[in-house]
Amino acid sequence: MAATPDTGFDAPALEALGRVLQAEVDKGRLPGAVALIARRGQTVLHRAWGQQNPADGTPMAADSIFRIYSMTKPLVSVAIMQLVERGQLLLSDPVGQHLSEFAAVRVDDGHTPAPRAPAREPTVQDLLRHTSGLTYEILGDDAIQQRYAAAGLGTRQLSNAGFSHALAAIPYRYEPGSIWQYSRATDLLGALLERVTGQPLGDYLQAHILGPLGMVDTAFVVPPDKHHRIAEPFAHDPDGGQPMPLMDLRRTTPMQAGGAGLGSTAADYARFLQCMLGGGTLDGARILSPASVRLMTSDHLGDISVNRSGRAAELLPPGHGFGLGFAVRLQEGLGSQLGSKGMYYWSGISGTVFFVDPAKDFFAILLTQAPNQRSWYRPLFRNLVYAALND
Repeated sequence: MAATPDTGFDAPALEALGRVLQAEVDKGRLPGAVALIARRGQTVLHRAWGQQNPADGTPMAADSIFRIYSMTKPLVSVAIMQLVERGQLLLSDPVGQHLSEFAAVRVDDGHTPAPRAPAREPTVQDLLRHTSGLTYEILGDDAIQQRYAAAGLGTRQLSNAGFSHALAAIPYRYEPGSIWQYSRATDLLGALLERVTGQPLGDYLQAHILGPLGMVDTAFVVPPDKHHRIAEPFAHDPDGGQPMPLMDLRRTTPMQAGGAGLGSTAADYARFLQCMLGGGTLDGARILSPASVRLMTSDHLGDISVNRSGRAAELLPPGHGFGLGFAVRLQEGLGSQLGSKGMYYWSGISGTVFFVDPAKDFFAILLTQAPNQRSWYRPLFRNLVYAALND
């Protein structure tokens, strides 16, 4: 799809973007991809490359359904802000006020002989901005991360309530409020939402976000009549040879993972991003106030340090902060990728990524199922998109 002059994108540069992605498919590093760019309410690009299922040769389609993993987090974070707007909770509420099992969780940062009481309890804001003291077992193998793995926190075989209780039995890895550490906090927000509303997370999202925005292909489970649209990875990693299992969107699991459980399409996720870019309203459906959107997409870290060690190094690079569910670019310099101050974004472990640029009034989405290549395709895509922008 060629860019029109009033979108401010250069058509030959967009064609170059497509050639780069097609070349990755031709080299056998990328099974397939779908990209969508929209500016000023117009779709600039919506194309598919490669194969939806490399096992049987099914071609990728613009409406293929992808496991978006952590791109679930912004949707659940918006749901929490809806509860704030309704007066059902405050960002300053201690987590233990709503999840009583967290009222006495201790801290074990490895620097004291025994776990100790935190200086303060983590708050709802801490969960949203990943400063709660929690961690992720996928980011390392220290003693607390090993306990996460042993408790089966990533198996989706616990209910959201069961997940909350299992997590509360493990000490915080860090002092709450002391450091930005990507974590299972948004999974916990799913349990918190269920406790506050009395609704399953998926039902709440459908009633208050997915349904109102017309996101017809976004859910924790893909129904049988849509199974043929699910995008698949290579059976084995093209760079290393190991098997590439991803979560099964065809089957219901006990846990509706608020941090990583949804499947979606480029067109569906574009409706969510267009709503955010429009200040919380799309086609007459108002899911958030403009004030909440501005708050969520502003930096909430200030002088809180960022853990950039080990596997966490690439998640929040220099020149970036973190809001409520979104990473935020703080300045034009320092970062190693093209972008604008005020841009906000996030991604998923299977190879999905989006970014929204309010100053330039556009957003872009790339959906792939190439987990081990994600660190390459995320910056590649962003640079190619900004290189096609004329202003």
